[in-house]
Amino acid sequence: MSNPSSGEFTHLDAAGQPAMVDVSGKHHTYRIAVAESRVFLPAVIREQFRDNDIQTRKGAVFQTAIIAGIMAAKKTPDLIPLCHSLLLDGCDVQIQLAAEEAVIRCTVKTTGKTGVEMEALTGASIAALTIYDMCKAFSQEMIIRETKLISKTGGKHDYSR
Repeated sequence: MSNPSSGEFTHLDAAGQPAMVDVSGKHHTYRIAVAESRVFLPAVIREQFRDNDIQTRKGAVFQTAIIAGIMAAKKTPDLIPLCHSLLLDGCDVQIQLAAEEAVIRCTVKTTGKTGVEMEALTGASIAALTIYDMCKAFSQEMIIRETKLISKTGGKHDYSR
């Protein structure tokens, strides 16, 4: 089910100024968000893969990207203005090779008054940037693309792509 549009920016007050959304009247609910990012990997990089991961002087690429994605999800309020600080119940980052791409899925869970979409999107995005950083010595022809919300549950509206 897609999220119906409210037709209003939630992070602007009546005067059009930035404002944090007031969630004080909301109830705690269990919330899950899943986001995905894809990184096109040129052949020169794909040829470096052994056992579904590249070993570099910086460590195993996918393992490092997974840790970076989890750390980023936890730091989302420090990176994106007006995001609420949330206690995350869980964060899982999975990376798979699919044809010419690394497909990153970040799943974030919380029990709280606001959703974890931004945390999932941030985790997927930073994992993608980490793959780029660790592989750029081979080629800078990588393309980070299709970062998107896949689903969210809990709260006022559920969403699924």
